[in-house]
Amino acid sequence: MKNILIIDDEVNIGLLLSKFLTKNGFLVDAVTSGASAMEHLTSKQYDLVLCDYRLDDTDGRELLIKIKAKYPQTCVIIITGYSDVKIAVELIKLGAFDYITKPLYPDEILATINKALETQTALASGQNVEPQKGAKQPYNQDANFIAGQSQASKDLLRQIELVAPTTYSVILTGESGTGKESVAKAIHMNSPRKDMPFIAMDCGSLTKELAGSEFFGHEKGSFTGALYTKIGHFEMANGGTLFLDEVGNLSYDIQAALLRTVQERKIKRIGSTKEIDLDVRIIVATNENLSVAIQRGKFREDLYHRFNEFSISLPPLSQRGKDILVFAHTFLQLANKELNKNVQSFSTEVEECFLTYNWPGNVRELKNVIRRAALLSEGSEIQLKALPLEISTYAKSAIIETSIQRTDRPRDLKNAAFEAEYAAILNVLREVNFNKTKAAKILNIDRKTLYNKMKAINLDT
Repeated sequence: MKNILIIDDEVNIGLLLSKFLTKNGFLVDAVTSGASAMEHLTSKQYDLVLCDYRLDDTDGRELLIKIKAKYPQTCVIIITGYSDVKIAVELIKLGAFDYITKPLYPDEILATINKALETQTALASGQNVEPQKGAKQPYNQDANFIAGQSQASKDLLRQIELVAPTTYSVILTGESGTGKESVAKAIHMNSPRKDMPFIAMDCGSLTKELAGSEFFGHEKGSFTGALYTKIGHFEMANGGTLFLDEVGNLSYDIQAALLRTVQERKIKRIGSTKEIDLDVRIIVATNENLSVAIQRGKFREDLYHRFNEFSISLPPLSQRGKDILVFAHTFLQLANKELNKNVQSFSTEVEECFLTYNWPGNVRELKNVIRRAALLSEGSEIQLKALPLEISTYAKSAIIETSIQRTDRPRDLKNAAFEAEYAAILNVLREVNFNKTKAAKILNIDRKTLYNKMKAINLDT
C-alpha cells in the first residue's frame, strides 16, 4: 500500500481527504502545517505528498523546494485556488508533479494521484517519461454531450453534426461555463478521428516561458530543469483533435509560434533538430470577442482566420428554456453515482427556481449546484432548502417582480413610482447576490430601511 501525506491547515478538508483516500486503499497521514509535514517526512517514507499551496506557517513553493531537496523521489501534488494557477504551473518547474484546483472533486484527486504514482513507478524502472498537465485520455463515450430539446439546442446540435465529419478548424464562442469543451468532444467523437486522442489544453494559465515546452515538447537536457523528455500537446494529439481553451489569453509572441505550426503542420521539440509531421484537427474556444481583440492589436488576424474555418456560438443556459431540467436530471444521475446516493428528482419549487434563475455561471454552475444539493439531500427528492440562498431568493424576487408589475394595477403616478422603486431595489440585490449591506450602500439607504422594504414585498431572506 502507498503512503500519502496530506498538508492542509483546514482540519476538515484534511479529514475528508484522509477518509476518501483511505477508503481507496492508501495509508494516509494528515498534518496542518509545513513544520509538522517535515517532521513526518523525517520519520516516515511517503510515496506522495498532497499539499495546499496556502498554509499558515509557509507556502507551497517553500515547502516543495524543501521536500524535493531532501526527498527527491517523493511525488508532490499542489492544491490551489483558481487565482493561483499561474503560480502552480511555476511550481511544476520546481518539481511538483501536478496541481489540482479548488473546488476539489474526488474523481480528479484520485486520477491525479494514481497517475503520479504510475509515473513514479515508471521512473524507478528507468523509463523516460514525464507527467503532462492538461493531457486527457481519448474521449469516453459514456460522457455524452447533452443535446436538449430547445430550438437553441437543436441549432447547436445541427452545427455539430454538420462540421464534425470535416477537417475544418473550429472556433467555439460563448460565455464561461456554457460547455465549450463538451461541444469540442462531441465534434471529435462524431468525426473520423474519434478513435484517436482528444487532448485539451488550458491556454489561460500558460506563461510565455512554458508555452514552447507545453505546445511542442522538449528533449531531456535542452534547458535548465529539463530533466525528462517531454511530449508537447501537439504531438500528443497527432492523428486526433487538439482543443485549445481560452485561446484569447495567449500572448502575441505565442500566437506567432502557433501560426507557424498551424501553417506548416510541423513541429520540433525544444532541443531537437528533428521535424515531426502533424495531422491534428484544432478546435479553439474563447469567451472573448476575437474580432474586437484583433482591432485592439491583441490577437493576430492571420491566426484567427486559420482557426475560423467554422464557428459555433454556444447559447447561455438562460436561453435554453426547459433544457435546464434536462441538464439538471443528467447532472443528478452523475452526482448520485459520485456520491453513492439515490436522489431521484427535484421538487416542483426547485424546478421553478431552476427555470427562473439567470444562471450567470451557465452549465458549470448548474452542475455544481446539483452536486451540492445532492450531497445535502437525505430523501429521494431535492428540496428548496438544499439550494444556495442566492438561487432561491433570485427566483422568489422574479416572481415578486412580476406581481408588482401586474397590469390590473391603476396606471397612476403613485403606482409607477412604486414599481420603479422596487425594480431598482431588486436589480441591485441581484447584482450583489442579495448582500443587504452592499445593496443598501449602493442604494444610499440604511440597512434597516432596505430590510423593511424587502419585508413589505415578502422578500426578507
